[in-house]
Amino acid sequence: MSVMILLTTACLALWESMGKHLQYSKFWNMGSNKSHQILLSSRTGMLFLYTPAFLAGLASFWIFQDGGTRFMMLKFAVTFHFLKRDLEVLFLHKFSGFMVLDSVIIISVSYFTAAASMIYLQHLTLGFREPLVDLKYLGLLLFLVGICGNFYHHYLLSKLREKNEKGYKIPRGGLFSMVICPHYLFEIIVFLGISLISQTPFSYSTALGVALYLVTRSYATRKWYLSKFENFPKNVKALVPYVF
Repeated sequence: MSVMILLTTACLALWESMGKHLQYSKFWNMGSNKSHQILLSSRTGMLFLYTPAFLAGLASFWIFQDGGTRFMMLKFAVTFHFLKRDLEVLFLHKFSGFMVLDSVIIISVSYFTAAASMIYLQHLTLGFREPLVDLKYLGLLLFLVGICGNFYHHYLLSKLREKNEKGYKIPRGGLFSMVICPHYLFEIIVFLGISLISQTPFSYSTALGVALYLVTRSYATRKWYLSKFENFPKNVKALVPYVF
C-alpha cells in the first residue's frame, strides 16, 4: 500500500509537470474532447472529493473504538481535516467553474484510499512497540499549524471576489505576497503532521506523495498566473518563499 500510494501520486505529479492537469479550479477546461466530458459544478465536485474520506474517518471512531492516544489522534486529524474541507466548500469558497467527472473520481478515490488505509494500517500496528522517537505531539502541532494556515489563506481567496463576480484576481495578503500557493504549502504541513502522528511507512508515503503532487500543481498555477496577468509580480514564488 505504501508503494502504491507513492507511485500513484508520483504519476499524478508527473502528469501535472507535463501539462496534463487534473481538471479542477483554474484548469477545469484545459483538456481535449470537451464535448465527451461529464461536468459537475465545482461545489458539487469538491464535496465528492472530500466527503468519502471524511466518512471513512468518522466511521473509524465506531469501527475501532480502542487503540490508545496515537490512534485517537490520527483518527481525529484525518476526520477533522476532511470535515474542514467540506465545511469550506459549503460555507466559504466561491466557485466560478466546473470539474470534470474523471478528475473528481481520481482525486476522491485517492483521498478515500489514503484516509481509510492510514487508519486501518495504524490499527494493524496496535500491540507493536512504539517508535524509539515519539513524534506524535510534534505531528499534532504541525497539523494544527497547517490547518490554521490553510484555512486562513482559503479565507483570503474567498474574499477576492465580490458577490456574483466570476473572474480571477491576483491574491493578496498573508503569504500570497511571497508565494502564489501558500494554501498548498500548509496542506503539505497538514499531511506532514499526520504522518508524524502516525509514524508508519504508509503515512510517510502519503505525505511525500501529497507534497510531490502539490509542488508540481503550484508550479503550474504560477505559470498560469504569469500567462494571464501582465502585472503578476515576478518575485512571487510558487510554493516555498524565496526558494521555489
